[in-house]
Amino acid sequence: MPVAPAPTGSESPHAALIELLSIRGMGPRRLDSLLSHFDSPRQALDAPRDEWQRAGLPVGLTQSRPDPERSAAIRDWLDADPTHHLVARGEPGFPDALNDLPDAPAALFARGRLAALREPQVAMVGSRTPTTGGRQNARAFARHLAGQGLGITSGLALGVDGEAHRGALDTQGTTIAVLGSGIDRLYPPEHAELAEQIVAAGGLILSEWLPGTEPRRGHFPRRNRLISGLASGVLVVEASIQSGSLITARLAGEQGRDVFAIPGSIHNPLARGCHRLIRQGAKLVETGQDVLEELAPTLRRQLEAIDTPPESASPTGKPAPTKRDPEQERILELLGHDPQSADTLIEASGLTAGEVSSILLMLELAGEVSTLPGGLYVRTSQTVGSA
Repeated sequence: MPVAPAPTGSESPHAALIELLSIRGMGPRRLDSLLSHFDSPRQALDAPRDEWQRAGLPVGLTQSRPDPERSAAIRDWLDADPTHHLVARGEPGFPDALNDLPDAPAALFARGRLAALREPQVAMVGSRTPTTGGRQNARAFARHLAGQGLGITSGLALGVDGEAHRGALDTQGTTIAVLGSGIDRLYPPEHAELAEQIVAAGGLILSEWLPGTEPRRGHFPRRNRLISGLASGVLVVEASIQSGSLITARLAGEQGRDVFAIPGSIHNPLARGCHRLIRQGAKLVETGQDVLEELAPTLRRQLEAIDTPPESASPTGKPAPTKRDPEQERILELLGHDPQSADTLIEASGLTAGEVSSILLMLELAGEVSTLPGGLYVRTSQTVGSA
């Protein structure tokens, strides 16, 4: 979907998109069909309604008009807090990881630090009623992966999801919660405080549903495709054969993401879903480091795709030196020539723990930083020599 042209006059950037979203019956799929047919939300809104039929919308919807009250409610939510965002596909803030999905959302509502969407992530899912060991594993794996710079993406559900979010928060890492309801209708309500902690720690709450939308059973499978789509890989901690987590794992496979599963006792019914996934080709993992090592090639490819486009290759055919962003340059400058701890870099840079961990992971994958015993980081000799 092309980026909408700059608004004219006093119209806000998302004015036309908000009007379209306010139309009753205009769900995410229909909105995507409409915006795929037209060049911009404004063009779609102003087009003759018979053209909407050619875009695949039902006749009944073509007779509908924007709802002023719903439009006002969306604008009020966006204006209520600077951490509230609406981002449309084709805009800079929209996550690249979702662009390739055949049913990518046309727009996302977000609350928190929007840049978290573009950082490397691993999804963690599992049972809503895990065993004590399952809870411990979810938190420990999330703590390790977040501590290494990966964002933890999950669905804010009870059980494994909640422990995954908490594990990331334990190490001041980044975590993203994807909802099956409107961004202002947190489900389950027991996790309202957890959601606040996620936002306060530099994470994000995300939904493709209109503010005010109540959670519905049919929303969660669609929610799951976003959880897997945002991540480089999906880790299933505990799951029964009927678990919705297996849907997320299947979607991850269809999206070309890595799928990991933690094995368990043959007598534990919540291990059977994981065992089935392993028989189907999921990678058996026993530690967070296993996940990180398996994902390393994927993360390196992502880094190369972002930082070394094809046209930047040198005349010799070898890749040109990676172009670093200002924050990466800052961390390398702070590292200097002596080993430094992550805590020292966090304090000196003014960045969050999650941001510094993510930058260090990217620099390590690029071969510009190495880790030493004791949790210290050091620039490689090649990087120091080229500084």
